[in-house]
Amino acid sequence: MKNKDLLKKVAKLESINDQLAAELQYLERLTRALGFAAGLKTLKEAALEMLEADQKKGNKTESNG
Repeated sequence: MKNKDLLKKVAKLESINDQLAAELQYLERLTRALGFAAGLKTLKEAALEMLEADQKKGNKTESNG
């Protein structure tokens, strides 16, 4: 690959990285505004707890059926 092509790819990746970083910052602010104390970290923990509870509930339903 030529140096010029590599520089174009790097510039494109830097742009994508900037967009993703901005989106993460927005999601962080949004989750905190919704009451998740640690933002995305707390949202992730809550989502995992909900999935785990659903799985346990599903397993109890299946064993009772």
